[in-house]
Amino acid sequence: MADPKKIIIALDYDDIDDALALADNLDPDLCRLKIGKELFTKYGSEIVVQIQKKGFEIFLDLKFHDIPTTVYKACVSAFSLNVWMLNIHLTGGLNMTQAAMKAKLDCESSSKLIGVTVLTSLSDEDCHNIYGCSRENELLRLKDIAIEADIDGFVCSPYDINVLKDSTKIYVTPGIRLGDDKQDHHKAALPKEAIDLGSHYLVIGRSITGNSNPNGKLEEIINSL
Repeated sequence: MADPKKIIIALDYDDIDDALALADNLDPDLCRLKIGKELFTKYGSEIVVQIQKKGFEIFLDLKFHDIPTTVYKACVSAFSLNVWMLNIHLTGGLNMTQAAMKAKLDCESSSKLIGVTVLTSLSDEDCHNIYGCSRENELLRLKDIAIEADIDGFVCSPYDINVLKDSTKIYVTPGIRLGDDKQDHHKAALPKEAIDLGSHYLVIGRSITGNSNPNGKLEEIINSL
Protein backbone atom coordinates (compact mmCIF):
# COMPACT_ATOMS: atom_id res chain seq x y z
CA MET A 1 0.00 0.00 0.00
CA ALA A 2 1.34 3.44 -0.94
CA ASP A 3 2.28 5.73 1.93
CA PRO A 4 -0.23 8.62 2.01
CA LYS A 5 2.31 10.96 3.66
CA LYS A 6 4.45 11.75 0.64
CA ILE A 7 5.62 15.23 1.69
CA ILE A 8 8.70 15.77 3.87
CA ILE A 9 9.09 19.40 4.94
CA ALA A 10 12.65 20.63 5.38
CA LEU A 11 13.22 22.53 8.63
CA ASP A 12 15.93 24.72 7.15
CA TYR A 13 16.30 27.01 10.13
CA ASP A 14 19.18 28.02 12.37
CA ASP A 15 16.95 28.63 15.39
CA ILE A 16 15.05 25.97 17.32
CA ASP A 17 12.19 28.32 18.18
CA ASP A 18 11.52 28.99 14.49
CA ALA A 19 11.51 25.25 13.77
CA LEU A 20 9.14 24.50 16.63
CA ALA A 21 6.86 27.38 15.63
CA LEU A 22 6.53 25.94 12.13
CA ALA A 23 5.79 22.49 13.54
CA ASP A 24 2.98 24.02 15.58
CA ASN A 25 1.42 25.20 12.32
CA LEU A 26 1.58 21.84 10.54
CA ASP A 27 -0.47 18.66 10.81
CA PRO A 28 1.69 15.57 11.60
CA ASP A 29 -0.95 13.39 9.95
CA LEU A 30 -0.18 15.05 6.60
CA CYS A 31 3.62 15.20 6.51
CA ARG A 32 6.97 14.33 8.02
CA LEU A 33 9.75 16.77 8.89
CA LYS A 34 13.41 16.80 7.87
CA ILE A 35 16.13 17.88 10.26
CA GLY A 36 19.42 18.64 8.55
CA LYS A 37 22.95 19.52 9.46
CA GLU A 38 22.30 23.13 10.40
CA LEU A 39 19.76 22.48 13.14
CA PHE A 40 21.31 19.22 14.31
CA THR A 41 24.82 20.66 14.59
CA LYS A 42 23.52 23.48 16.76
CA TYR A 43 20.99 21.62 18.91
CA GLY A 44 21.84 17.92 18.64
CA SER A 45 19.31 15.31 19.67
CA GLU A 46 17.26 17.93 21.54
CA ILE A 47 15.70 19.19 18.32
CA VAL A 48 14.77 15.65 17.27
CA VAL A 49 13.10 14.93 20.61
CA GLN A 50 11.24 18.25 20.65
CA ILE A 51 9.82 17.72 17.17
CA GLN A 52 8.89 14.11 17.92
CA LYS A 53 6.97 15.28 20.99
CA LYS A 54 4.74 17.22 18.60
CA GLY A 55 3.80 13.98 16.85
CA PHE A 56 6.07 14.16 13.80
CA GLU A 57 8.19 11.43 12.26
CA ILE A 58 11.70 12.62 11.47
CA PHE A 59 13.95 12.26 8.45
CA LEU A 60 17.41 12.88 9.91
CA ASP A 61 19.32 14.27 6.94
CA LEU A 62 22.97 14.11 8.05
CA LYS A 63 24.43 12.33 5.00
CA PHE A 64 27.06 10.36 6.93
CA HIS A 65 30.29 9.88 4.97
CA ASP A 66 33.38 8.62 6.80
CA ILE A 67 35.36 5.47 7.49
CA PRO A 68 33.11 2.45 8.11
CA THR A 69 33.70 2.25 11.88
CA THR A 70 32.82 5.89 12.39
CA VAL A 71 29.71 5.65 10.23
CA TYR A 72 28.62 2.50 12.09
CA LYS A 73 28.84 4.29 15.44
CA ALA A 74 27.13 7.42 14.11
CA CYS A 75 24.27 5.34 12.70
CA VAL A 76 23.86 3.48 16.00
CA SER A 77 23.50 6.86 17.73
CA ALA A 78 21.02 8.08 15.13
CA PHE A 79 18.92 4.92 15.22
CA SER A 80 18.70 5.24 19.01
CA LEU A 81 16.68 8.42 18.43
CA ASN A 82 13.94 6.38 16.71
CA VAL A 83 14.00 8.54 13.59
CA TRP A 84 11.80 7.50 10.69
CA MET A 85 14.56 7.83 8.10
CA LEU A 86 18.34 8.31 8.03
CA ASN A 87 20.71 8.83 5.14
CA ILE A 88 24.34 8.25 4.20
CA HIS A 89 26.46 9.20 1.18
CA LEU A 90 26.82 6.22 -1.15
CA THR A 91 30.08 7.69 -2.43
CA GLY A 92 31.56 6.44 0.86
CA GLY A 93 31.71 3.05 -0.82
CA LEU A 94 30.45 -0.47 -0.22
CA ASN A 95 32.20 -1.13 3.10
CA MET A 96 30.87 2.09 4.61
CA THR A 97 27.35 1.42 3.32
CA GLN A 98 27.42 -2.12 4.70
CA ALA A 99 28.58 -0.75 8.07
CA ALA A 100 25.57 1.59 8.14
CA MET A 101 23.24 -1.31 7.33
CA LYS A 102 24.90 -3.44 10.03
CA ALA A 103 24.15 -0.67 12.52
CA LYS A 104 20.49 -0.78 11.55
CA LEU A 105 20.35 -4.55 11.93
CA ASP A 106 22.28 -4.56 15.21
CA CYS A 107 19.90 -1.93 16.60
CA GLU A 108 16.90 -3.89 15.31
CA SER A 109 15.75 -0.55 13.96
CA SER A 110 12.69 -0.05 11.79
CA SER A 111 14.12 3.24 10.49
CA LYS A 112 14.58 3.52 6.76
CA LEU A 113 18.23 3.76 5.67
CA ILE A 114 18.70 5.48 2.32
CA GLY A 115 21.69 6.55 0.27
CA VAL A 116 22.46 9.89 -1.35
CA THR A 117 23.47 9.39 -4.98
CA VAL A 118 24.51 12.31 -7.19
CA LEU A 119 23.51 15.65 -5.71
CA THR A 120 20.73 17.41 -7.60
CA SER A 121 22.82 20.59 -7.53
CA LEU A 122 25.50 19.03 -9.76
CA SER A 123 25.49 19.68 -13.49
CA ASP A 124 26.68 17.10 -16.02
CA GLU A 125 29.95 19.01 -16.28
CA ASP A 126 30.35 18.83 -12.50
CA CYS A 127 29.91 15.05 -12.65
CA HIS A 128 32.68 14.67 -15.19
CA ASN A 129 34.97 16.93 -13.14
CA ILE A 130 34.27 15.16 -9.84
CA TYR A 131 33.73 11.52 -10.80
CA GLY A 132 35.54 11.34 -14.11
CA CYS A 133 32.49 9.84 -15.79
CA SER A 134 28.96 10.67 -16.86
CA ARG A 135 26.14 11.19 -14.36
CA GLU A 136 24.52 7.96 -15.53
CA ASN A 137 27.66 5.88 -15.03
CA GLU A 138 28.14 7.23 -11.52
CA LEU A 139 24.49 6.55 -10.70
CA LEU A 140 24.85 2.94 -11.87
CA ARG A 141 27.96 2.49 -9.72
CA LEU A 142 26.15 3.82 -6.65
CA LYS A 143 23.08 1.72 -7.41
CA ASP A 144 25.22 -1.43 -7.31
CA ILE A 145 26.55 -0.41 -3.87
CA ALA A 146 23.04 0.19 -2.52
CA ILE A 147 21.72 -3.11 -3.83
CA GLU A 148 24.66 -5.15 -2.52
CA ALA A 149 24.41 -3.51 0.92
CA ASP A 150 20.62 -3.96 0.84
CA ILE A 151 19.72 -0.48 2.08
CA ASP A 152 16.16 0.76 1.70
CA GLY A 153 16.44 3.32 -1.06
CA PHE A 154 17.91 6.45 -2.57
CA VAL A 155 17.98 10.23 -2.35
CA CYS A 156 17.99 11.33 -5.96
CA SER A 157 16.58 13.57 -8.64
CA PRO A 158 13.32 12.24 -10.12
CA TYR A 159 15.05 12.39 -13.49
CA ASP A 160 17.59 9.84 -12.24
CA ILE A 161 15.04 7.27 -11.07
CA ASN A 162 14.90 5.55 -14.46
CA VAL A 163 18.62 4.77 -14.09
CA LEU A 164 18.32 3.68 -10.45
CA LYS A 165 15.03 1.85 -10.82
CA ASP A 166 14.55 -1.16 -8.54
CA SER A 167 11.09 -2.20 -7.39
CA THR A 168 12.34 -2.99 -3.87
CA LYS A 169 13.72 0.51 -3.20
CA ILE A 170 12.17 3.81 -2.19
CA TYR A 171 13.04 7.12 -3.84
CA VAL A 172 13.26 10.41 -1.96
CA THR A 173 13.45 13.53 -4.08
CA PRO A 174 14.90 16.87 -2.93
CA GLY A 175 14.87 20.07 -4.93
CA ILE A 176 11.11 20.13 -5.48
CA ARG A 177 9.97 23.46 -6.92
CA LEU A 178 6.60 25.14 -7.20
CA GLY A 179 5.92 27.34 -10.19
CA ASP A 180 8.51 30.09 -10.39
CA ASP A 181 10.26 29.26 -7.09
CA LYS A 182 14.01 29.71 -7.43
CA GLN A 183 16.03 26.61 -6.60
CA ASP A 184 19.74 25.81 -6.29
CA HIS A 185 19.15 22.46 -7.96
CA HIS A 186 19.80 21.74 -11.64
CA LYS A 187 17.49 18.71 -11.44
CA ALA A 188 14.47 20.35 -9.79
CA ALA A 189 10.95 19.14 -10.58
CA LEU A 190 7.33 19.98 -9.88
CA PRO A 191 5.62 17.78 -7.23
CA LYS A 192 3.23 15.93 -9.56
CA GLU A 193 6.00 15.48 -12.12
CA ALA A 194 8.29 13.93 -9.51
CA ILE A 195 5.60 11.49 -8.33
CA ASP A 196 4.82 10.51 -11.92
CA LEU A 197 8.54 9.83 -12.50
CA GLY A 198 8.60 7.39 -9.58
CA SER A 199 9.37 9.39 -6.43
CA HIS A 200 7.82 8.03 -3.24
CA TYR A 201 8.62 11.04 -1.04
CA LEU A 202 9.16 14.73 -1.86
CA VAL A 203 11.33 17.06 0.21
CA ILE A 204 9.96 20.60 0.10
CA GLY A 205 11.31 23.57 1.99
CA ARG A 206 10.80 27.27 1.35
CA SER A 207 7.65 26.84 -0.72
CA ILE A 208 5.91 25.69 2.47
CA THR A 209 8.01 27.13 5.29
CA GLY A 210 7.99 30.60 3.73
CA ASN A 211 4.23 30.63 3.20
CA SER A 212 1.98 32.62 5.54
CA ASN A 213 -0.27 29.54 5.79
CA PRO A 214 2.14 26.57 5.68
CA ASN A 215 -0.44 23.89 6.42
CA GLY A 216 -2.76 25.32 3.78
CA LYS A 217 0.08 25.24 1.26
CA LEU A 218 0.88 21.67 2.27
CA GLU A 219 -2.73 20.62 1.69
CA GLU A 220 -2.71 22.36 -1.69
CA ILE A 221 0.38 20.40 -2.75
CA ILE A 222 -1.07 17.10 -1.50
CA ASN A 223 -4.27 17.71 -3.46
CA SER A 224 -2.24 18.35 -6.61
CA LEU A 225 -0.55 14.94 -6.57
